[in-house]
Amino acid sequence: MTPAVAALAVVCSATALSGVVTGGLWIFYVLIAVAVVSGTGLLLRAVRLPAPLVGIGQILALLCLLVTLFTRTGFLVVLPGPESLGDLWSVLGNSISEVQTGVPPVAESPAMRCLIMLAMGLVAVLVDTLAVGAAAPAASGLVLLCVFAVPASLADEMLPLWTFVLGAASFALLLVVDGQHRHEAWRGRMSGTGGSSSGGAATAVAGMAVVIALFAGATFTLIGTVGRLPGTGTAAGGGADGLGLKPLTELRGMLSQGETREMFHVRGLPDSAYLRAMTLQQYDPGSGEWSVGGALSEGSPARGDLPPQPGDPGDGKTTKVQIDPVGWNDVWLPVYGKPRKIENTDDTWRFDNARGMIYSLKKHKVGPYTLETVLENPSADELRRANGSAEGVDPVYFQINGIDQSITALARTVTQNESTKFDKATALYRYFTDGTQGFKYSTKTEGDSNADALVDFVINSKTGFCQQYSAAMAVMARSIGLPARVAIGFTGGYPTDDYKTITSLDAHAWVEIYFAGHGWMVFDPTPLTDGRGVIPSYIGGTGDDGQAQAPDEGDQSAAASSSAVPTTSSAAPVVDAQDLAGATPVETTPGWHWITLAVTGGLAALLTALLFLMPSVGALASFHRLPWARPAVAAAAAASWALTVALLIALFSWWLAVPLLLLAVAASPAAIRALRRHNRLQSIAGLGAQAANAAWEELIAESVDRGTRIPPTETVRVAARRMARAHNLDEQGRDGLRSVVGAVERSWYSGRADADPQLPQAVDDVRRSLSRNAPLALRARVLPRSVLQPTVPDEPED
Repeated sequence: MTPAVAALAVVCSATALSGVVTGGLWIFYVLIAVAVVSGTGLLLRAVRLPAPLVGIGQILALLCLLVTLFTRTGFLVVLPGPESLGDLWSVLGNSISEVQTGVPPVAESPAMRCLIMLAMGLVAVLVDTLAVGAAAPAASGLVLLCVFAVPASLADEMLPLWTFVLGAASFALLLVVDGQHRHEAWRGRMSGTGGSSSGGAATAVAGMAVVIALFAGATFTLIGTVGRLPGTGTAAGGGADGLGLKPLTELRGMLSQGETREMFHVRGLPDSAYLRAMTLQQYDPGSGEWSVGGALSEGSPARGDLPPQPGDPGDGKTTKVQIDPVGWNDVWLPVYGKPRKIENTDDTWRFDNARGMIYSLKKHKVGPYTLETVLENPSADELRRANGSAEGVDPVYFQINGIDQSITALARTVTQNESTKFDKATALYRYFTDGTQGFKYSTKTEGDSNADALVDFVINSKTGFCQQYSAAMAVMARSIGLPARVAIGFTGGYPTDDYKTITSLDAHAWVEIYFAGHGWMVFDPTPLTDGRGVIPSYIGGTGDDGQAQAPDEGDQSAAASSSAVPTTSSAAPVVDAQDLAGATPVETTPGWHWITLAVTGGLAALLTALLFLMPSVGALASFHRLPWARPAVAAAAAASWALTVALLIALFSWWLAVPLLLLAVAASPAAIRALRRHNRLQSIAGLGAQAANAAWEELIAESVDRGTRIPPTETVRVAARRMARAHNLDEQGRDGLRSVVGAVERSWYSGRADADPQLPQAVDDVRRSLSRNAPLALRARVLPRSVLQPTVPDEPED
């Protein structure tokens, strides 16, 4: 009872992860992990293995499961070896990267499933140890509280109510089991057989669980949290609310948007342009991260006219753009180009003109607002002439300390033939985008996770997405004296009716480089080709803002090309054929698998229903009276369910399904024996007309399991004497056996309908004596003879 409740509690608690992980397939992985841990615990305790070794065995079983599911290099497929452990470590490394850089809810990737399976498997080991091994089920509730604490601290919204209901219900069951344990301990103390130290042990276990819960809650709730404004308290930039986009880019991370949703509707934008939410000014070479860096300035109110940014002369033709943030709830208010005026905002928004972004101290939704901004760009010749000093620019935009010298040397080599700052910036841009250096776009990074992230990307793997490219180019630009920063925001979106729709898939990062007299200019080094990116006219686009590049993370779920965009607001972007050319083929489940799964599942349900309906439905009653009918239907139902479960598991891995099916077949005799024992004990406890027969059948089965052969022709008394001698029953067992024999004979010969009220206790005394004096061997537990070769004396006829 306790192992099953502990396993159920872990699964119910795991549902809290639905608030931070998209999809639903991961819950099946949790079910498999918890089942393996719980089943291993039952098996190891059945052979009386010491408690510490049970936990170690469960962890080893969990490791074998992970190796089977997430690697193809295990010894004999299942067993871990050096190569398979290395592969598994790589998968977990990818999952940690996704957690550290993702904004909940994160996508359900194979790496994320591996991490969830490992985490919940270890939780299952700990809960099973506390609830079963230490007999302190209530204490395990503190561990389960940690499972809720982590997603609750990460999720931007409250976790679904049903997860709390499931968690509370499972914890209530744990309390019920704990109450039973306390009652049994009390009875033991009253009879002088209980240990007086159980209360102290439970208290110690509970105290340890509290410490673990507090440590885990304080340590791991910071993993994967969305970004925070720098600073603390109520000073500018001191907010503590999560961001819609994490304000940093990591060379091995990604802008994880979770489920696709509409973010903005934009009207009045003549050409595609980047919608800038924030800029990052500080690079940490140790972690490979760009961050906002330092507290934001007090700035000026973001209402009405806005002051020009450093280097911006404040002139130029303005364009009025209407922005409706339909799905935006953040501390940043995105803007286009060089903003001059903003309307329909309140006093909570401030404009930091040095960074070129509008912010608030507290995250909140905002209604539609109107922006007047300069979208025109200078020509390439004008930027070449802007080769003077960058006076007025914060020195932080030049700082780049601690980077590998090979990066500086590479930047100098790339720009050695260029004489102006603009040509140097363009040379760096073309180094990543002209296709001659082997760089390729991918939503999955490659390379050595132990190497310097910047060197690994630029020189070794050359594979990544917008964060890698923008972070690397900004570092290289600073290394040769160009003031640079990384900007985060959104690409141009796609046309919908009379406006452009920008979704969470349009999230993007690019580089901005400062030029005296013109301000910050866009350079996007990400080599994309599906049409939603922007190549400014000074680099070589078409017109002032030529379209040529692509969306960023939007392309991982197929952002539309400019020639194939949807025309209704409900339509999703369409995949461009170019994106699929180099894509890794996705394994699909064959049709026969689904058909077989449906047939076996339906057959299993039908046979199960037949099993329950046979005794009560008139047309089936005569069939039910046949001696072989019910066992045959039950066996067919069990086989159908086993095959159905195997096919379900095979959706994840055939390597796991086949061994589990064989294991289920091997475990079926023990399962049948347990079911029969349960039914007989239930009948005995009910004291009905069949209670005495059920008691005798159960004791005969116990004797047969222990190797005694009782001929069907023997009387009850002769069989009882044989049983007592063969198993060396003690006085308590012999007394109980005499009571059972008397109850059986009265039932057979006296015609009494009700059983003796002392029958359940008598059966229990015999079974306890058998356990003490003739304990079952492991083989007898796994392959009970009473199932494989049943021998029960016939009831005498009247």
